[in-house]
Amino acid sequence: MSATTATIEQPRGGPADRIGSFARDNAWTLGLLGFLAVLLGFTKFANPNYGLDSLQGTATSVLPLALAAVAQAVVVISGGIDLSISSQMALTSCIAATLMKGYPGEGVAVGIVILVLLIGVVLGAVNGALVVLTKVPDIVVTLSTFFIWAGFALLVRPAPGGAAADWLKGLVVGGLGIDWLPKAAILLIVLVALIWIPLSRSRLGLSLYAIGSNPLAAFRSGVAVNRTKFLAYVITGFVAAFAGLSLTASTGIGTPVPEPTYVLISIAAVVLGGVSLAGGIGGVFGPIVAVVVLQLIRDDMTFMHVDPNYGLVAQGLILIGVLMVGSLIQQRRSRA
Repeated sequence: MSATTATIEQPRGGPADRIGSFARDNAWTLGLLGFLAVLLGFTKFANPNYGLDSLQGTATSVLPLALAAVAQAVVVISGGIDLSISSQMALTSCIAATLMKGYPGEGVAVGIVILVLLIGVVLGAVNGALVVLTKVPDIVVTLSTFFIWAGFALLVRPAPGGAAADWLKGLVVGGLGIDWLPKAAILLIVLVALIWIPLSRSRLGLSLYAIGSNPLAAFRSGVAVNRTKFLAYVITGFVAAFAGLSLTASTGIGTPVPEPTYVLISIAAVVLGGVSLAGGIGGVFGPIVAVVVLQLIRDDMTFMHVDPNYGLVAQGLILIGVLMVGSLIQQRRSRA
């Protein structure tokens, strides 16, 4: 390489070019962050009393939803979908709350957390095995297991109850040293970073994107499609168990009846966060921001004394708009 060539190529790898490349690659998420900033300003306008304490409450309520969206994003990126996430959360939450009420010791509670996470792995493995072995569409399989896991949750705890260990509640409630730094937000960032960053940079992470983009091409490239799809559901079950534990920590009890909103919002957040339902495109940061946006929309309607049911209507309209915009962008790319 000559000196002239090196001089010409050097700016291409400069900080400005890297920033520009990052902005182009993450334009949708950056736009979503801008919309979130505007929405926060509107929230403060709609409710002048919305302050640091309210921000902590928002972070605590968003945590289970955000983890559910992350769990959904992993399987959607691989080209699948999981409708049983909310019942997985209910089951793991009930198991944790029931066991922690009977064994209040902190050391035992840590063991219970590990046990619940392993149960989440098993639930995800069952979903993945059924999808891979039966070749039945994943939407049918996971809709079926939704009722199975919900039934087990009712067997574990027929009515809401149980308890959460004090240290577990302490992980998500309140601020971390200073009021404007919610513990729930820090916990979410740490968990997602520990799970997603190694995964996205691993061979398995690349395989998830490959089979989501084109399973046949991935197979011809040497990717073990069935094993990768199976592991996608395992990871989803693992993250859903974290969501169930966060639900127990934030409410202090286990609720056996799964909340359908968790599934609906997880899918809506995945789409709004820039993850293609066809698979192969997106990440987990966008869906997390989308969950906060969707939650704030409902909160704002409450502050404005609007019927909360209209919040669901607004979320649906936003989802339709996002799908239409995404479809138009995809059509223009295909024509180009």
